[in-house]
Amino acid sequence: MLFDLPRNYQWNFQDPASPTMEGIIDLHHNVLFILIVIMGVVTYLLFAIMRDASIVWMFPTEMRLKRQQQFLQFNGIIHGTVLEIVWTIIPSLILFIVAIPSFALLYSMEEILAPQLTVKLIAHQWYRSYEYGNIGVEYDSYLVNERDLSKSEPRLLTVDHPLYLPVETNIRLIITSTDVIHSFAVPSLGLKVDAVPGRLNQLNVYINRTGLFYGQCSESRGVNHGYMPIQVVAMDLEGFSPSSKN
Repeated sequence: MLFDLPRNYQWNFQDPASPTMEGIIDLHHNVLFILIVIMGVVTYLLFAIMRDASIVWMFPTEMRLKRQQQFLQFNGIIHGTVLEIVWTIIPSLILFIVAIPSFALLYSMEEILAPQLTVKLIAHQWYRSYEYGNIGVEYDSYLVNERDLSKSEPRLLTVDHPLYLPVETNIRLIITSTDVIHSFAVPSLGLKVDAVPGRLNQLNVYINRTGLFYGQCSESRGVNHGYMPIQVVAMDLEGFSPSSKN
């Protein structure tokens, strides 16, 4: 075999752990269904036209020639006003149907609620720093070398000091960088934003279940961006303690 796919590859999204990611997945599935329907209709019409325009002359029969003659008599539909109106209105309605949930999701992603916890994420070459503004805790997070991993820890995703976040809490994340453009992305939480030097970007996240979630730097502007993983530990608010591993 030229290509050997890994055994743990997946075709779908990661399991969502926030309302934002649930909305992204629902919107994706709904839009994908509409696209499949459109592709099916267009493909059927394309092959129907090819069949009517070619098979009649390649394999002529009395019935096919009669049908072609009837078509030529009523070919005014090519420049029909009604048809042009229909194929303009229907795509506009489809775009309108898709736009409503898209705008609602974008608005909810940009909405910053009253935060119960504020965490500042600072990207460096090539590690991250976390600062909990409400409780005065600061620490750095580095990639764990492969030789130091246990069997249950994923390669290139495990860090020595994860980001601890409480569940069922409105959390504000402030992201920046000290050198080059990095990125903060956690697919299960529906988070992705660039860390730009001299600029503060912010996100709002609400985690609805406990668990261990991974992300990586999604920028490819230089070497070692792939060695800046993000490990998020979502825990119950009662046992929340970001300094438990420091």
